[in-house]
Amino acid sequence: MRIAIGSLFQESNTFSPRPTTLESFQAVYLWRGDEVFSKLRGARIEIPGCLSVLEPEGIEAIPLIATSALAGGVVARATFELLMSDMEARLKQAGKVDAVLLPLHGAMAIEDEDDAESEIIERIARLVPDGTPIGVSLDLHGLVTERMLKPNVFVIGYRDYPHIDMFETGVRLAETMVGVLKGRIVPRMAIAKLPLIVSPSKARTVEDPLKSIVAVVRKMEADGEILHGSLFPVQPWLDLPGLGFGVLVCTNGDAPGAQRAANKLADLVWERRHEFEPDLVDLKSSIDVGLREDGTTVVADSGDAPSGGSAADNTSVLKALLDAGADRSDRKIYLTMCDADAAKICARGGVGSTQALDVGHKVSRSDGTPLRIQCRVHSVSDGTFTMLDAGSRGITVELGLTVVVSIGSIRMVIRSNPSFEWDTGIYTAFGLRIEEASLIFVKSPSHFRVSYAPHASRILLADTPGPTCPNMRRLVLHRVRRPVFPLDDVKRLI
Repeated sequence: MRIAIGSLFQESNTFSPRPTTLESFQAVYLWRGDEVFSKLRGARIEIPGCLSVLEPEGIEAIPLIATSALAGGVVARATFELLMSDMEARLKQAGKVDAVLLPLHGAMAIEDEDDAESEIIERIARLVPDGTPIGVSLDLHGLVTERMLKPNVFVIGYRDYPHIDMFETGVRLAETMVGVLKGRIVPRMAIAKLPLIVSPSKARTVEDPLKSIVAVVRKMEADGEILHGSLFPVQPWLDLPGLGFGVLVCTNGDAPGAQRAANKLADLVWERRHEFEPDLVDLKSSIDVGLREDGTTVVADSGDAPSGGSAADNTSVLKALLDAGADRSDRKIYLTMCDADAAKICARGGVGSTQALDVGHKVSRSDGTPLRIQCRVHSVSDGTFTMLDAGSRGITVELGLTVVVSIGSIRMVIRSNPSFEWDTGIYTAFGLRIEEASLIFVKSPSHFRVSYAPHASRILLADTPGPTCPNMRRLVLHRVRRPVFPLDDVKRLI
């Protein structure tokens, strides 16, 4: 048997100041043909997970393209066409295939198409004979739609958030496809949607309310009631009509049973909707705690999270630290900033130099103005490191020209490129020891907990502004169908 595998992966944020272009994909990875397997084989993500199943089965895996961009603005149509046409051409050249596997995100939007994943599925389906099965995996922050559920298409999502099961999702995707090809599985899909948007800061699968609902899903799977149940809290920074919590269920040949199970799970989510509002603290209070209490305080600057589409150049945290006199603390404080211009100035000055800089808001210009600082340059590097913490272990990060500067007790990692702040390597790769800090800021809603929890005396969620703000009541939505909770008082499930 021969199975083609292709991946076109991006999470869109309609509030993001960063456009998503071909360069955005090239900056993370863009592999074609044989490179897809050779370059990704050691990573803990979906495609290697698929290969770990297919290869022992003696199934030939046919690589198409695999590419990923950091979350950002909607994808330019010209960029999407370049990537999609490459995938289509390679599928045509592959000859007859028995199936196609597509690890996608689920929340990609194009300039002229809100539902990019459905377009990908439809275009791939047109290139293979009718009845050819297509298996799709999605990030649980995907915006799932009825349109995705085509005949001969099955869809499964990540089980965990923070995302530590990307490889395992690839395994489940391929195992299900093998079952389909061997006649053991006849996938039947159903969807249930809710008028509910959830802050990622309160949608971790290892804590309630989602933990208890996930346990119900796993029991339904263990009891054989369903094959796969996937919860999609959705990433909320998408001002699109279909935005809302989604549930997808896959059964073996039982379409009515799939719909009953999806509705049951949606009801459980809706009953606990009030519990999804995050416990936020104001920025000043989080700084006060970090300066006052023993141990290391880790604070999520969720509003400026590059993994969700922010530019990572907001100065709110830095200004609040300086206003609080944190630069005069007897212990170190860590934060990051994405500012290529500032990094260049510091690199030219060299290690040990003192620089006057205007930092921040070079990309997010509408959210604020640069902040003037005096700092000392401690290190200069190319910004390349490999993530070592759980969930993303083995992925190489390229931050571009990166410097570490100090403002008294404050240490700031200034890099040129936005990137995930899921891993402690954002600091430790540049000589900063986690245990030496009293206060560490991380631009991430939730995933950072996997890496930082072992080092933290406490973790706080700051109510910070930006395109990825954790407070759903801050969102200004124009295209989302209303009413939607918690922006509106929705009294019953609709």
